[in-house]
Amino acid sequence: MLKKLNDWVTQALLIIAAILAFLLCFLVVADVIGRVIFNSPIKGTPEIVSSSIVVICFLQAGYAIRSGGMLNVDAFVSKLPPGIQGWIGAFGALLGALFFAFLCWGSLDGAEHAWTSNEFEGEGALRVPVWPARFVIVLGTAMAATSYILLMLENAALARAGKAPAASAAQH
Repeated sequence: MLKKLNDWVTQALLIIAAILAFLLCFLVVADVIGRVIFNSPIKGTPEIVSSSIVVICFLQAGYAIRSGGMLNVDAFVSKLPPGIQGWIGAFGALLGALFFAFLCWGSLDGAEHAWTSNEFEGEGALRVPVWPARFVIVLGTAMAATSYILLMLENAALARAGKAPAASAAQH
């Protein structure tokens, strides 16, 4: 049940990230055209782009983990017996879960501060609020940690059965 919910949420976040990236392309093209042809760039484009890139990256993190799209160097591990590969995969997923859990925990104060202090990026005509990107970092790291926990449990179950860990994207 948790796996299905996690997969659904990570896919939904991936779709949101893809739509945001698609829309961001139009903003950048319009800014370049405005800058080159009319000598008048769209105000706030650098601030919007920098915040959007962070948002896009963290929205995709959970899906990248669940789909096997994270980097995986297995030149040594692939030579080991399948059960040991499974335990090493479970341990690696545990380390990934801890890493993203620490990122999530460390991002909470920044998100709360951005919200309560009404923090903005940029000066002049367009000021972009910082809190949406900060909360997306919290959400993205929480989803990534959850995805790694699920992967750890799957790999541990496979290891107990003497099987190799779940396939990575390179093996698809």
